[in-house]
Amino acid sequence: MHGVIFDFNGTLFLDNDKHTMAWNNIRGRGITQEELHTKMNGVNNKYIIRYLNGGKPDEKLESAYSSLKEQYYREFCKEDAKNFHLIAGAKELFNELKKRGVPFTIASASIKDNIDFFVESFHLDRWIDPKTIVYDNGQYKDKEAMFLQAAKNIDVPTEKICVIEDSLAGVNASVKAGVQDIRIIDSGHIADQVKDLEQVKQICETMEEIQFSL
Repeated sequence: MHGVIFDFNGTLFLDNDKHTMAWNNIRGRGITQEELHTKMNGVNNKYIIRYLNGGKPDEKLESAYSSLKEQYYREFCKEDAKNFHLIAGAKELFNELKKRGVPFTIASASIKDNIDFFVESFHLDRWIDPKTIVYDNGQYKDKEAMFLQAAKNIDVPTEKICVIEDSLAGVNASVKAGVQDIRIIDSGHIADQVKDLEQVKQICETMEEIQFSL
């Protein structure tokens, strides 16, 4: 393992409840946990909104509702100050990677406004160059493309990257990108679905459990 790519939502920051509440506001009725974990987590907003719209493409609608959903989401984050923090062990892991000279960054399906919000709120630029962070800017077809770009940004081949993820979509994208070392933060309760994948080396609840051979 020569480099690390972190997913963000549900991995570095446990926020499934905020996403659910925001999508509920957009949809006008409840999002099920199954929908959240199989149709939404790790998927770009464009395709989530298309799913909620019965599979019909509508770029104006997708753009407008993506922005609105994330406004709701950020409001819910700020309202829940008690839980608005990085997952246990994240800062310590960041510090250890920096100490060891291991490059790392984030690849997230979040939009730029959210990434800016996270960088400012959690002071991520203490550890990560924001210019290396990959996010949903409209140019990536899926998370696989994001992982490939993030690996380029830290100048490490994907086969020598460790990806830390929480979603089934993210795990599948990692495998497609050629990642051989995947660690799961099981906030999405996907352990049973991924435990037999040879690329999955650990299934954890927090970053405190991550064990690297650095």
